[in-house]
Amino acid sequence: MINTYQLYQQYADATDPLRVSARMLAPVFGVQWPGLPAHPVMRKLASACDVFARTQLTHARPDFGIPEVEDGGRTIAVHEEVVTATPFCSLLRFRKETSDAQPKVLVVAPMSGHFATLLRGTVKTLLRHHDVYITDWHNARDVAAGHGRFGLDEYVSHVISFLETLGPGAHLLAVCQPTVAALTAAAVMAEDGNPAQPRSLTLMAGPLDTRVNPTAVNALAKSKPIAWFEDNMISTVPARHRGAGRRVYPGFVQLTAFMNMNLNRHVDAFRNLYQHLVEGEDEKAMQIKTFYEEYFAMADLPAEFYLETVRAVFQEHALPLGKLQYCGRAVKPAAIRRTALFTIEGEKDDICAVGQTLAAQEMCSAIRPYMRLHHVQTAVGHYGVFNGRRWENEIYPRLRDFINMHHR
Repeated sequence: MINTYQLYQQYADATDPLRVSARMLAPVFGVQWPGLPAHPVMRKLASACDVFARTQLTHARPDFGIPEVEDGGRTIAVHEEVVTATPFCSLLRFRKETSDAQPKVLVVAPMSGHFATLLRGTVKTLLRHHDVYITDWHNARDVAAGHGRFGLDEYVSHVISFLETLGPGAHLLAVCQPTVAALTAAAVMAEDGNPAQPRSLTLMAGPLDTRVNPTAVNALAKSKPIAWFEDNMISTVPARHRGAGRRVYPGFVQLTAFMNMNLNRHVDAFRNLYQHLVEGEDEKAMQIKTFYEEYFAMADLPAEFYLETVRAVFQEHALPLGKLQYCGRAVKPAAIRRTALFTIEGEKDDICAVGQTLAAQEMCSAIRPYMRLHHVQTAVGHYGVFNGRRWENEIYPRLRDFINMHHR
């Protein structure tokens, strides 16, 4: 069978030098000589080189780039610290230079082809009033095969372990894909009477029950048997990388799927980028550049985690049907009693539709009514639930108040 990853690597090896050259030529063509007007042809050449250079994929995590945060009218310095780490993930803390005691919040980032920096806006907003930690998942192609498998059980075990590291009294927040793992971790910890079980659990735009209002993403996951996904979506990391021999769902395959879902929008974005550069609209051009620098930073997923997620979450609906297992034991969301539950959805979400996250409220039947909250944010899609103006101004204030209410 053809190794798709090897073909991609050969393509990247052949074309990346051209992109590097284009990146170097762009400022040469665009140089403005004193006393001479900018030549339109040269400006167009510079713009074309810049746009072409921006189509390069990267496989290293971008910086979070949060050196400071506004907290109570004060500007406070922020430092990134690795609290603990495994071969697959680092528990990253954004330590603020303040002695104020604030609620600890563990943000569980998706392992879905992008890095945890996709939640940069989420973290920056949370930092205003919280002590924030995040699961900084490593690129699977950089994890040696000798470190073993990484599936749903291992994912949940990481969440439990990190909550235990934070200690009693922390709050748990999961965005999109890991809402299933976060709910599983909370249920297992509740059933075990674990003293580090979270005080609150916030689930944002997650596929907890994809039978509800199924989207195109959900339909795709059910359109083929799991064997098809294993045969067509899984590749082996080439020998040149630290994870050589590890079976992965490559990030470039995920990106291709994402791009094809809204191909016209992406083509228009690059066309607009070219036009903004030609016309000297630097601020508008920078917005597009910034987005795609993050969007084209791709991480590979361990094959076990990807296949188990497709099968258990999207094909078998194991969690809402009471069939999900963690390390051989049944997962019982009804065991959660002491953890408050907040579910958040976006009205226009075409990835995790309205009702899929709300399903957690029914599954967690033992949580008292005054410890529950659900919010549907109007006029936002998937990413608007955790990034952007409405997240900051409408969703976050509700989340902040919910955490404060249950931070006893």
